Amino acid sequence: MATVREVLFDLMRQLGMTKIFGNVGSTEEPMLKSFPRDFEYILALQESVAVAMGDAYAQVSGKVAHVNLHTAAGSGNGMGNIETAFYNRTPMIITAGQHMREMLIHEPYLTNKNPYKQAEPWVKWSYEPARAEDVPAAFLRAYVTAIQAPAGPVYLSLPMDDMDRECAGLPLPRKIEARLSAGKDVLQTVADALAESKTPALVFGGAVDQTGGWYDAVALAEKLNAAVWAAPFEGRPGFPENHPLFRGGLLSGMSSICKQLEGYDLVVVIGAPVFRYYPYAPGAPLPKGTRLFHLTDSAEESARAVVGDSIVCDPARACATLVELLPATFRSAPEPVPPSPEAAAGETITADYLYYLVGKLRPNDSVIAQESLSTLGQLKDRIRTTEPRSFFSMFSGVLGYGLPAAGGLALAERELGTNRKVICLVGDGAAQYVIQSFWTAAQHELPVLYIVLRNHAYNILKSFSKYLVAPEVPGFDLPGIDIVQIAKGYGCNGAYCSKPSELEDAIIEGLQSPLPYVLQIEIDATVPALLGKIGPETQYELPR
Repeated sequence: MATVREVLFDLMRQLGMTKIFGNVGSTEEPMLKSFPRDFEYILALQESVAVAMGDAYAQVSGKVAHVNLHTAAGSGNGMGNIETAFYNRTPMIITAGQHMREMLIHEPYLTNKNPYKQAEPWVKWSYEPARAEDVPAAFLRAYVTAIQAPAGPVYLSLPMDDMDRECAGLPLPRKIEARLSAGKDVLQTVADALAESKTPALVFGGAVDQTGGWYDAVALAEKLNAAVWAAPFEGRPGFPENHPLFRGGLLSGMSSICKQLEGYDLVVVIGAPVFRYYPYAPGAPLPKGTRLFHLTDSAEESARAVVGDSIVCDPARACATLVELLPATFRSAPEPVPPSPEAAAGETITADYLYYLVGKLRPNDSVIAQESLSTLGQLKDRIRTTEPRSFFSMFSGVLGYGLPAAGGLALAERELGTNRKVICLVGDGAAQYVIQSFWTAAQHELPVLYIVLRNHAYNILKSFSKYLVAPEVPGFDLPGIDIVQIAKGYGCNGAYCSKPSELEDAIIEGLQSPLPYVLQIEIDATVPALLGKIGPETQYELPR
């Protein structure tokens, strides 16, 4: 009779999950021993790196990621990016080793004393099988749970002595419809309201792209000739940012969003929360007289929405269904937002000039991984996302995602054969959370261009300090860090750039590298406004 381990790996093969991201611990060794030759283990030097790489890999490849973590403390190391995977709606199975069953009553060294609760509330399901022979069935249930809308991570704690026990065989095969429907009956009310509206606005979120609705969203906007906004704090766009109907990104304060939505009698939010607010900027959630519909595949998002009528449905299918239901529009298209003028080089390199050159020089089909929150406004203005699955950040706000995510994107691009160039734009502070990512990229020869914005500080926190009127807070400055030398120590090539006149050549050299390349850019350290420009729209002064 086969062992639990043998049946488990057979099940992974059937599910197409032959790649495992992890950081090996002693409690995982019984599962991984005699590792199958048709599987690939992607070693990260810290658990958080493994989780973020698996997250980005899953988002591009469309597969469920398998991340293998160490027991209690090791799983704890990965918690920040487990939260990010939850908000990113990433289908992911996290398996973690557990001590021997016969020893658990004594809580020996390395025991996860409460595996059901450790990963909560950032997983859809957390479980430790009651019997060794239940492990394959638990893995299949984890797979089904992870892929069903809204997708997300699950956590399985697997006792180390389960793997050599006998197991009768694979669970019975099942077919699961992972997506929700979007029937005409539930959307007819929305279609009628859109048809009657004089000034509608559409707000698209990352779930539109996640569910494959990029081009359906374009068709809906064009049929309506409606203004399109991006929802705040979304980790990936749901609509092309160079489209004439695109107005920019909604800001994240309640009063600022209300001001941006003035003049619209109807707002339909698709595939995003209503809304992700931060920081506190009190005000009404909508202008007086404006109606809002919320179309989401998350019952939790629907329940917590601050305003509007919610319908739980598939975002992509909802866009397609509304296109079918809507009559031809009588409206004229709004005037497109004029493009920003070309950036000029100054005495120092500004984030705006850096992003302008990256946008000018990068391949049209390149993929962006982003984690520089203090310069996000300039980035979204200068580097427009024009194709689906081409821009990735974290929905959660937890730092430590960008560097490893870039590696996961590059692995997926290689596996798919698309081989789009991955460009990681990351702040010098955020990079330190997961600096070990450089090693994995070097080991797998991933052709990522890492551009590290070196302003010697946590500038986003300085922005908060100004907004919150909290002077003299310690811990913002980051002197004495040489990121290129660190990267070279992990096996990457790299260079420095501090002069605007040298920046274009430096970016071109990095883009041409077939191996991971780290470019440290000395940028102007001026602290930006906290709630400012996101995309082509104007900046607003907000109440404190």
